[in-house]
Amino acid sequence: MTERSLQITYRKGRAFAAYLHLSHQTGARSAKTNASPDGLLVVDYDASGHPVGIEITAPGSVSLERLNQLLLELGEAPLAERDYGPVLAA
Repeated sequence: MTERSLQITYRKGRAFAAYLHLSHQTGARSAKTNASPDGLLVVDYDASGHPVGIEITAPGSVSLERLNQLLLELGEAPLAERDYGPVLAA
């Protein structure tokens, strides 16, 4: 089982993108994606339709509240402020 973790990609010292890996079966791979209308959040789903991760394409533009709303819609636990802090600080 893969546990939830947050990965931030930097370019020239600034956060370029972030990816929230959701808890899922080890080896599960993205088979389908669904982007928000503005393209700031992209959800990856495995072949069974379970969410495996969320790409945050513009970390400085996505609030913790917005991300947590999406997590709740996906049936996932909200992310704590301390866990999203590195994205907000970047």
